[in-house]
Amino acid sequence: MKTFDLSLYLVLDPILCRQLGMVETATLAVAGGVTMVQLRDKAADTAAMTEAGRALKAALAGTGVRLIVNDDVDAAIAIGADGVHVGQADLEVARVREQISPDMILGLSVETVELARAVEPELVDYVGVGPVFATGTKPDHKAPIGFEGLRKVIAAAPVRAVAIGGLKAEHAAHVLASGAEGLAVVSAICGTTDPQAAAKAIAAEIGRSRR
Repeated sequence: MKTFDLSLYLVLDPILCRQLGMVETATLAVAGGVTMVQLRDKAADTAAMTEAGRALKAALAGTGVRLIVNDDVDAAIAIGADGVHVGQADLEVARVREQISPDMILGLSVETVELARAVEPELVDYVGVGPVFATGTKPDHKAPIGFEGLRKVIAAAPVRAVAIGGLKAEHAAHVLASGAEGLAVVSAICGTTDPQAAAKAIAAEIGRSRR
């Protein structure tokens, strides 16, 4: 059984993180309560992703926080990352599962009930569901689904789910009530001057919403 905590899932954006850098941002955010970290850089090649990922893995060592790599399977393997996350239009899930080790986590983005129902739990470990709201960190995202759409998609998914898309601390209660295990955030942490404080505030709302 793979153990990972989707409660507060940080998706690193190199542009938003440029003030502190991705490693420092992730380190501070984990100190504030982030439970998973994803390295996402659509502009980087495999060599650059591998370099960034190795630095992140070293920084996260001993924290218990899982490191996930977006899209780049070769980089994820080279880094020794805990897993890979892919979108619907990126890589075929079955092919990714063949390439990575059985104990690596595989996440998949889903935006509709139909896509959620099509998820194969023997291949996929969790789904990222959204976007809940419109977000500038991913300009090509699909239409926002809102909390009602989030609830419907999660109900159709046969695996664990994390919500994503324009989410902030004040959305925690609605997200958890929709059936998600947690919030995936980008700008709510990366775009702040104090990632530790930002993560702490979101983690506190998640904790309150679970009581």
